[in-house]
Amino acid sequence: MKEMKNSSLAKDDYKFLLLSLAELCNIRTGSSSLRPICNMLVKLSCWCPAPLSAAAGREIEKLSFLGAFLSMSVFAEDSSQVVDKYFSAKCMTTEYVKLTTSSLQTAMQGVRMELFNIIHSLLVSNGSKEACLQYLSAVLQRNQKKAQMQADDRQVASDGFALNLMVVLQQLCVKVKVEKIDNLYLVHPKSKLDLSQETRIKATKDDVQKFKEELGSRGGAWLEVKFPTECFFMTFLAHHQAILPCCRRYSRRLRAIRDLTRMIEHLETQESEWMETPMASRNRGLLKKWRGQVEKLATSKMCSDAGLLDDTLLQGCIRFYGMAAQWMLTLVDSQNEGPSLPLPEAVPKQFATLPDFFIEDIAEFLLFINMHAPQVFEDPVVTDIVKFLIIFVCSPNYISNPYLVAKLVEVIFVVNPSIQPRTVKVHELLMGHPLSLAHLAPALMTFYTEVESTGSSNEFYDKFSIRYHISIIMKSLWEDPVHRMSIIKESRSDRFVRFVNMLINDTTFLLDESLDSLKSINETQQMMANPAEWEALTREIRTSRQRQLVTDERQCRSYLTLASETLDMMHYLTRHAREPFLRPELIDRLAAMLNFNLQQLCGPKCRNLKVKNPEKYGFEPKSLLDRLTDIYVHLNTDEFATAVASDQRSYRKELFDDACRHLHKTLLKSADVIVEFQRFANRVEQKVVEIAMKEEDLDDAPEEYKDPLMMTVMEDPVMLPTSGKVMDRATITRHL
Repeated sequence: MKEMKNSSLAKDDYKFLLLSLAELCNIRTGSSSLRPICNMLVKLSCWCPAPLSAAAGREIEKLSFLGAFLSMSVFAEDSSQVVDKYFSAKCMTTEYVKLTTSSLQTAMQGVRMELFNIIHSLLVSNGSKEACLQYLSAVLQRNQKKAQMQADDRQVASDGFALNLMVVLQQLCVKVKVEKIDNLYLVHPKSKLDLSQETRIKATKDDVQKFKEELGSRGGAWLEVKFPTECFFMTFLAHHQAILPCCRRYSRRLRAIRDLTRMIEHLETQESEWMETPMASRNRGLLKKWRGQVEKLATSKMCSDAGLLDDTLLQGCIRFYGMAAQWMLTLVDSQNEGPSLPLPEAVPKQFATLPDFFIEDIAEFLLFINMHAPQVFEDPVVTDIVKFLIIFVCSPNYISNPYLVAKLVEVIFVVNPSIQPRTVKVHELLMGHPLSLAHLAPALMTFYTEVESTGSSNEFYDKFSIRYHISIIMKSLWEDPVHRMSIIKESRSDRFVRFVNMLINDTTFLLDESLDSLKSINETQQMMANPAEWEALTREIRTSRQRQLVTDERQCRSYLTLASETLDMMHYLTRHAREPFLRPELIDRLAAMLNFNLQQLCGPKCRNLKVKNPEKYGFEPKSLLDRLTDIYVHLNTDEFATAVASDQRSYRKELFDDACRHLHKTLLKSADVIVEFQRFANRVEQKVVEIAMKEEDLDDAPEEYKDPLMMTVMEDPVMLPTSGKVMDRATITRHL
């Protein structure tokens, strides 16, 4: 044990120690279940020492007998000897790093195989099995803080230790059959895992307690706890504490390298501003410090590439998660015939009371490998994962936290070939699955409407990101004839009206914000283009304006990207399913939104949107104008012409004339389409005259005939049940 603590992958002495322990544990006296060395080991005082402080997770790694063997690692934070031997050279070629990474991964696979042999022997021997299970559960219980977003590394086991234990449990779980798992283990009185502090998928703590009491009151409700059940749940918790924290740490490291590199580049480009000032010494010190940090982080990343981006390791994880997905689907399958949609309205309690990380971990892992190791998706188990994604994206009522559903939606988004070209097969499985063909598009449109709150502190911005993901998925669905028919069929429902309402809201907000940002960028760029005016400002004001410019540019890129997708979705929907857009509760708002943005692009102040390198922000005014004018043409009806003419805020005849001139000048459309747009403009102008005459006739209409909110004559009056007030039906529907 002492010798193993001083060993590392930098020297080969660890091999002899591991092999020796494995051979000793394999010694049998008679049957395979009698292994004297194993029985002796679990009686050692250091087998599973009691916790001494708040750092119980770190203690069990450092003080327990198996801790020294499970601690073998390639991570820089765990083993400085590995860094010194393999990654300390100043100049390392790509080929050298690749060969070194492969060599270290092979070494770790050998270590984990021997660790599996040792723990397997301990579990096979009758005299050590229970003690070994107690040790494994103690390790997992004492390291629950490791799964937290801001875990204190001094109090929990190292990443190398956690990954090694996870891989051993994975291998033990290979032969476990889904049907042999006791679904009630986590609420079982004899469960070795206490997850009572975890939030649940669709239950409160009180719900969980009532469920336990309900089961306890039934005679014979509890089954005898078997090894396959304990192994499965321990393996899930091991993944929660090992692979997911490692993935998050890896992503944080990449983000830190990117941010530091950007800071260095920014400070270097501004060198002429500060090199002759009192800040020069401080800034040179910062540059030196940041470059040192980038170098250290880059070395740490190379070690993590060897320890985490290991195909064998990640394939083991996705196979386990595939099995877990299959098991969770059995929980919601009341007929035992394979889950189908829609799921039963009542959520099964054995599913509802699971910790919500059972779903979140699968989504987080899929997002990580999509970005860093998409080749892992080639495993056949992906078929089960695809079904899992479709079932729960289409059943958001089964999950309390919309953030979890949004994570599943994000997985479907990132495997889109336009985002990740190497996941074409997964995307095809998702798009072609029978359940997807019938249910995915309606479910996404419903979730688009309902995702106003994710429970996050950034929920206002989160909803736009989630809706952007849905917009990209919807675009892919629209290209498939079967999915397109499903969307058109859904367009006849009231749910679709709510979806269109949200689409109008988002397009209005996003275009408004992005065009305001462009105006601010234009103002700053013009100021900077005038050297005399720019130099006349104080250094503090110049710095402040430059910072604001960076903020405006970032916000503009983000909002324009989202606005472009929502407008694009409105463009193809109005062409093939225009009836919902002409509903009385939507038509006025849609007309006002289109008129306002047409005014921004073609009105007298459109020059304020002219910025340098507009493609840098994703600003394509010609494309925006093309789609906006197309939507007018798609909705060319008397009702819509009336709505456009009724918009007193933005509608002007000159506006449509300017738009026609822009279309002719830029050759955006064929002559026939421009003529059609001009005809619509003429129809609108006729409606303006008709509306003026009608308003003159109704000017003295009695107050009780007018809608109290909009002050227009009601066409379909409805009495509200609580207040007794009478309002127009369209006004009520619009505000629901």
